[in-house]
Amino acid sequence: MSTRPELVAHRREVTGKAVARLRRAGQLPAVVYGHGHPSQPLQVDAREFEVLRRHSGRNALVDLKVDGGQAQPVMVYGVQEHPVTRRPLHVDFFLVKMTEEMTVDVPIVMNGEASAVTKLGGNLLHLLDTVKVRALPADVPSSLVLDVTPLESFEAMLHVRDVVVPERVTILTDGDEPLARVQPPRVEEVLVPAVEEVVEVAEGEEAAEGAAPSGAEDGAEAE
Repeated sequence: MSTRPELVAHRREVTGKAVARLRRAGQLPAVVYGHGHPSQPLQVDAREFEVLRRHSGRNALVDLKVDGGQAQPVMVYGVQEHPVTRRPLHVDFFLVKMTEEMTVDVPIVMNGEASAVTKLGGNLLHLLDTVKVRALPADVPSSLVLDVTPLESFEAMLHVRDVVVPERVTILTDGDEPLARVQPPRVEEVLVPAVEEVVEVAEGEEAAEGAAPSGAEDGAEAE
């Protein structure tokens, strides 16, 4: 018996800009595809999906039941979000075979404290957001952990090979790809006038004070 969470979906006839009405009615537009299955437009309850995503995280496996049919294992393959509210706007479900490995992108989560940040005041840079992995659907992690404690100087660098990898998971991204480093703190540059410029300005002011106003000599001769 499956222990995966179940999500009920219904076939969707509404497409294009008209899906805005579905969202206002509390329905989330979706699509399911994969393994030769033609792309099928669906709609799911937006609130139920939000609860599912909050508890299951990224790359979640779900038993999807469409219009009362037999539940099929799918992966939450992609979620389009509103750029401001982060509210889901559309979701892609990918049909999986539990005995067949698949390749997916998994986000990197940083853990620990880098002394180059806490002691030297640097800024931690996340150079790569995700890595590509291969695993059976049930073994695909929602994230991979990178311990940033070794970053003790601004010259130190962490790479894909430094990620903690669970059993039965293979990382396909090149192990030499950089993942994180600490950037030195920015120092605001204070502009100090050059000595030569100060001298030139001072000499210019002295010369201006000693000079006669324009037209003064001409006026004296005229008198």
